Amino acid sequence: MRRTPRTFALAPAALTVALALTAAPAAADPARPAPSAPAPSAPAPPAAATPPPGAEPALGFDPLLPSSDPVELREAHRPLSVTYTHDGEERTLDGYLARTGTQGFVVLDGRDIVFERYTAATEDSLFQSWSVAKSFTSAAVGIALGDGDIDSIDDPVTKYLPELAGSGFDGVSLRDLLRMSSGIDWDETADVPFVHVAASLGYPLPELAKQQKRGWEPGTRFEYTSINTFVLAWAVAEATGVPFHTYVQEKIWGPAGMGAKAFLGNDSSGNSMGYCCFYATDRDFARFGLLYLNGGRANGRQVVPASWVERSTRPSAPFNRGYGFQWWLEDDGDYSATGLGGQRIWVSPDHGVVIVKSTLYTLAGGDETEAAFEAVAAEVARTRAARTAAPAR
Repeated sequence: MRRTPRTFALAPAALTVALALTAAPAAADPARPAPSAPAPSAPAPPAAATPPPGAEPALGFDPLLPSSDPVELREAHRPLSVTYTHDGEERTLDGYLARTGTQGFVVLDGRDIVFERYTAATEDSLFQSWSVAKSFTSAAVGIALGDGDIDSIDDPVTKYLPELAGSGFDGVSLRDLLRMSSGIDWDETADVPFVHVAASLGYPLPELAKQQKRGWEPGTRFEYTSINTFVLAWAVAEATGVPFHTYVQEKIWGPAGMGAKAFLGNDSSGNSMGYCCFYATDRDFARFGLLYLNGGRANGRQVVPASWVERSTRPSAPFNRGYGFQWWLEDDGDYSATGLGGQRIWVSPDHGVVIVKSTLYTLAGGDETEAAFEAVAAEVARTRAARTAAPAR
């Protein structure tokens, strides 16, 4: 079971965000300063959206091109009889997938796809990552640190973003941004919809970051704050001298062997929304999980420093043993990239398994997800062992 419960209300937040994304500007919080003279942007594609051939999102999205050397995922489906107990009831994987409105579900045993299912979608569908993106941003920070573009995660963010001097972020370390302990006065459920509306109207997110106020002492508690991750992505761009989406392309998407074209949302002013908004296939989300399962290596290349993979997927602070550097942690050593509405990339190092779940529903599954995924990973490992032990015929 999880050490520390997630502190953001997934289902209400999902509904709020969905409404905010489709609302007129007047629907934004009237207590917030309104963006001035914004340029309209293209609406976000739905969670499972496959653009027609030759078409792609324009304003508001940057493309990520597939790798010239994609990681091969082998189709090796095998029966998985998954049952588990939750709330005193015996449940099944099929029931869980139906209850949580799962549109895409992929299970990897190493590079083998042992289970794959889509509902109203296909393996080519692009799914909205929501906050799963935060774990990609963590990887980008680790790579920039390994390359020497970032000197230390204990540096104040203003070393890389002097524009934040005088804001609530002034003096906050990269470490405290990574572990969601920035001290910013922030309410995730109320503030994220405003940020999405502002970004969709073309208001520069750096300006919103500059407006943030200090609410408490950084490094003293956990407070899930999406704008922390935007600031991290912005800092990577400034530290490396290239736009964040370009950095992701050059340092992650290509070297990690992604197999399909994807998109990364921006605020229509050129700033990547590193806290959310990758649109990618479930197989490529699975490749990212596999990258971490393999210690940051893909196709013989060290993409993310192995030390960063280990460091970012262990407890980052005594006040929250269930969170690393933009990864959620389990007691048994499993960890996951988690997004609004139940999006997951789940990595089980002990079992050698990666699980990806994508959905349009606002029902995340709660603690049942942990029980279901732990049972899936254990069953994959059990069937692998049984197949290995079976005598040759």
